[in-house]
Amino acid sequence: MTAASEDELAAAAAAAKTQSVRAFARKRPVRKPWPETIERERVVIEPPTACACCGGFRLSKLGEDVTETLEEIPRRFKLIETVREKFTCRDCEKITQPPAPFHVTPRGFIGPQLLATILFDKFGMHAPLNRQSARFKAEGIELPLSTLADQVGHGTFAVMPLFQLIERHVLAAERLHGDDTTIRILAKGKCTTGRIWTYTRDDRPFDRACAAGGDLLRLERPARRASSEASGRVRRHPSVRLLQWLRAAVRPQRKEQPITPAFCYAHARRGFFELADIAKKARDGKKGKPISPIALEAVRRLDALFEIERAINGRSAAERYAVRQEKSKPLLADMHAWLLRERDTLSRSSEVLKPINYMLRRWADFTRFIDDGRICLSNNAAERALRGIAMTDSYCTSSSNVRKQGLLVFHFDA
Repeated sequence: MTAASEDELAAAAAAAKTQSVRAFARKRPVRKPWPETIERERVVIEPPTACACCGGFRLSKLGEDVTETLEEIPRRFKLIETVREKFTCRDCEKITQPPAPFHVTPRGFIGPQLLATILFDKFGMHAPLNRQSARFKAEGIELPLSTLADQVGHGTFAVMPLFQLIERHVLAAERLHGDDTTIRILAKGKCTTGRIWTYTRDDRPFDRACAAGGDLLRLERPARRASSEASGRVRRHPSVRLLQWLRAAVRPQRKEQPITPAFCYAHARRGFFELADIAKKARDGKKGKPISPIALEAVRRLDALFEIERAINGRSAAERYAVRQEKSKPLLADMHAWLLRERDTLSRSSEVLKPINYMLRRWADFTRFIDDGRICLSNNAAERALRGIAMTDSYCTSSSNVRKQGLLVFHFDA
């Protein structure tokens, strides 16, 4: 066999492993224009006074080329000395002095603009206070970690009226999205486990009036126990009658529930999708788990329900109810019978048995959306509200008191 034939065989083998894809035209990236509010500085390079070719002096402007360069002006710190002069009356000897101006923090030395920057960096950009302290030191300002933590506490107290307004608005809803996640809180000598609760009011899927402007607010608080916040806040509120996917607030052993639970189909679908992820199987190769045909069929059936929901999103609750009774209810009845049949054929060690039992044991709560047009098929609104919490492990490192920490994180990105 010659070298040429070996090369041809290698090329043929390589071509057999490839697949043809549909051609498409790639769009060239276009830089977005800079905001009109940005400060602009025009720097004009002096033109020559004589022609470089013939040396003539009769030059006329033909045009100009402008090159834009984005530059940063380092932030500057300044001390504002507020002087209150004292005067004494020569007639009655009484001392007169103007009152002290308003300050965000009592007896504090941090101005409102700097305080807003500290709070935004911590809660908006997820920069922990120890890194902020190091940056201030690099810029020549000594602000210890304890000082920054105290200022954060004062700042949250200053916006407490806004928090109470948000809380009243969120808990006044008849239906809420609820979810929670754990966080680490720095304590003396160790880290304790806190819990962030989120209650999301989102009436846009079934209220046309809210569809344009949006009505999404959330409330977040840590708690030591998983069910303490749900018991103490949601259950005692008279207007909340429907809560989507807050497991700690639901006790199946109780005959009378203070709230009506509605479970999340996205969470149920996730259990099947992990066993039917063809793309992940292709990436893992031989080491990947085999694709489950039952899980693949379950994902297909659940996707059919989500397709119906996408078509009725934004309609009124009555319209959503009518469409669900006509289209979704038969699909659910068929899916329930199919899950029961497949469960009887599986062994106890089967991985797909877990997501099947998860749905069948909570079938009444999963099918509650059929009879109520306000209920959403998924609880993704609450899960999206908690996405920012998972961006950093250093989100809450400035307090050893869970109650105080609750004030630090309740609403800054609501």
